[in-house]
Amino acid sequence: MSALVTEHSVLQAAASATVSEAASRTSLYVFSLSSSLVAMGFVSQSPETFRLFAAAILPALFVLGLFTIVRLVDTGIENQHLLRGIARIRAYYRTLTPEAAAYFSADGGRWPEAHAVPLFSSGVAFLTTAASMIAFINSIVAGTGVTLLANNLFGGAQIRLAVGVGVAATVALMVLFLAYQRWRYRSAEAAAPREETELQR
Repeated sequence: MSALVTEHSVLQAAASATVSEAASRTSLYVFSLSSSLVAMGFVSQSPETFRLFAAAILPALFVLGLFTIVRLVDTGIENQHLLRGIARIRAYYRTLTPEAAAYFSADGGRWPEAHAVPLFSSGVAFLTTAASMIAFINSIVAGTGVTLLANNLFGGAQIRLAVGVGVAATVALMVLFLAYQRWRYRSAEAAAPREETELQR
């Protein structure tokens, strides 16, 4: 029992660490983006300088966003794995005494203990993750860069075409990210032990 309580505490601390890391990485990306936008505002009075600065900073922001997104998906999967470990221990707690079943009931526990289906089984749930939020912003950053590039190639007279190309790039990148995130979560779900039924007992 002492070992189980220790493991329970370790799993809780590790789960909290994944949330803290996700928050830190999200803040780092948003801070980098906001400071870059302020800097772009200062150089916007010179079109030539603005184009050179945007050509340097937007790809860097996009790559930083990709790194952030991949790690945010990883931390989300790690958090679910840790919660499964906590749920396994709580399932053992329920067997200690007849009264323990009420105190450690599955209905009062966190996911995945209180749910028979995965938390991210629906498409809408994938839109609410921290990774999805950063991916949406990063897709706009990429779309903006594509728009500026297209406007430079097509000339100022074709601004609508340039904007259309940028919007298409934004949507395409977001769709690709959602497909990637769904694949990662489903792969992790398939590799995880099928213990939800036992946890409900």
